[in-house]
Amino acid sequence: MMNDLSKTFLITGVSSGLGRAFAAGALAAGHQVIGTVRRAEDAGRFAALAPDRACPLVLDVTDYDAIPEAVARAEAAAGPIDVLVNNAGYGHEGVLEESSLDDLRRQFAANLFGPVAMIKAVLPGMRARRRGHIVNVTSMGGFITMPGISFYCGSKFALEGISEALGKEVAPFGIRVTALAPGQFRTDWAGRSMDRTPRSIPDYDGVMDPIRAARQAKSGHQPGDPDKAAQALLALVAADAPPVRLLLGADALGLVTQKLEAMRDEIATWEPLSRSTGFAAG
Repeated sequence: MMNDLSKTFLITGVSSGLGRAFAAGALAAGHQVIGTVRRAEDAGRFAALAPDRACPLVLDVTDYDAIPEAVARAEAAAGPIDVLVNNAGYGHEGVLEESSLDDLRRQFAANLFGPVAMIKAVLPGMRARRRGHIVNVTSMGGFITMPGISFYCGSKFALEGISEALGKEVAPFGIRVTALAPGQFRTDWAGRSMDRTPRSIPDYDGVMDPIRAARQAKSGHQPGDPDKAAQALLALVAADAPPVRLLLGADALGLVTQKLEAMRDEIATWEPLSRSTGFAAG
């Protein structure tokens, strides 16, 4: 039974990984969750988590034309959406020169265009109600970069930028937007869920082969606990003044801090050249 403080969440990609943990955590806290799954057979398993409050929605977030009607149908059945969690997506591994433009299109379709389509579907209702929270699951790879996942980082950088700008657009309507940036969590992201481009250019062996081997070896042993990430999400949406972005994991904190320090040093080193490009005073 829902209580007076409960919310209705729409979480994409609840069949596994962080999405499953987010949904289970929200349901355990007494919230109602509309969860998207791509396969009908996953819908029953999700509904079984809480038959009175787990509402499966069979939807592929890359089927953009289907999203508005699906969201309207979900709201008609479950009520207005208070929190959208754009979690669905996947990782693509492959150096840029070896990877195809089709690889890039698929990566952005799932990790960027799908989330934007979901946002556009829920925004009219949130704006009319003058409340709501949009949480876009990005990654520490939306700020730091690593070789071999250039398309993935590009998609998450883009979602970070859209999230920050969108937050400024909708703040006057009482709508909050947060980019939730996890580090390495114990999910199938680096395992069966990852799309890997076959190796083809020997010049990249020294860079790519050790990275690919290390990532595969670490799969299933990552330091992040998905259940604790779910509790962090609940704390985030309960906050009176949620952050523009929230890093999850000590690894994300450490790597982002290192990059910020390196950026400060580089900006200072090149400041004279940066300032040299203006018209002369007078």
